[in-house]
Amino acid sequence: MGLSPESFSFVADMVRRRSAIQLLAGKEYLVESRLLPLAREQGLADVDAYVVRVRAGGGREADLVRIVEALATNETSWFRDASPFLALASTVAPAIVADRGAATRLRVWSAACSTGQEPYSIAMTLADCLPPTASFEILATDLSEQVLTRARAGRYTQLEVNRGMPAPMLVRHLVRSGPEWEVAPELRAQVTFQQHNLLDAPPAGGPFDVVFLRNVLIYFDLATKRAILRRVRRVLRPGGALLLGGAETTIGVVDDWVRTPVGAGSVYHPVRAAPRASPPPLDTVPPRQASAARSVPQPFVPPSVLTRGAPR
Repeated sequence: MGLSPESFSFVADMVRRRSAIQLLAGKEYLVESRLLPLAREQGLADVDAYVVRVRAGGGREADLVRIVEALATNETSWFRDASPFLALASTVAPAIVADRGAATRLRVWSAACSTGQEPYSIAMTLADCLPPTASFEILATDLSEQVLTRARAGRYTQLEVNRGMPAPMLVRHLVRSGPEWEVAPELRAQVTFQQHNLLDAPPAGGPFDVVFLRNVLIYFDLATKRAILRRVRRVLRPGGALLLGGAETTIGVVDDWVRTPVGAGSVYHPVRAAPRASPPPLDTVPPRQASAARSVPQPFVPPSVLTRGAPR
């Protein structure tokens, strides 16, 4: 039996409310393939019967969480798309060190980190490109506690390691652990994993120098993309950098970011705030206007935000 329209609508509405992921008509096959293992765990022959049982049980929180986690896309690989990591090593990190000094400590947020390949790739990149006096810390977040458990362990199969891991990085930063590979302890110590929903306020740990928000905006509608990008902007240091997926951009979404091409990809920086004209001194205003000016509070003028970033 296929997934009924009522069951698909229930799943799609619940997933959208909890994660903002849109499951449009035509994605029934995806729901069935992702939820079939959950149905079989309960001895049910098909997904429709599973969804009917969940609904009949009043939608228990544990069941709803498992459904959302099963439908969250966790596709990932080491150094995925390459260009963001090249930009981090060649342009972003050197610019921050030049601005703040060789002993600076970089803070990076890896959002929607899945099973950890992205934040560990960032850690390897920074470990190799920063001067010995500099240090870094990475906050890696994801909606799914299930994938975070795997990420914290830092253990990967040979098949997973083969997906994008350069041989020099493998030698320097991973160690054999039986049939698997394990991220070196000193590197794992620089990465903290935390459950976080991008629909919520940004996690503690900021402000951040760099935010990786890659291959996740494509699953959201325009209003959600705008809200997430504005929240990211609030926790990014002046002059900080945002890296998106290859199919993602701020252009046409929000207008307070500037795109800087770097190599085959792009880095986004907050637009410098335009300075406001200062009001004339009160002693140059006619007496009647001066009296009115003194009685009206003047608006707060925010400081300009420095935007940096060399072409990549």
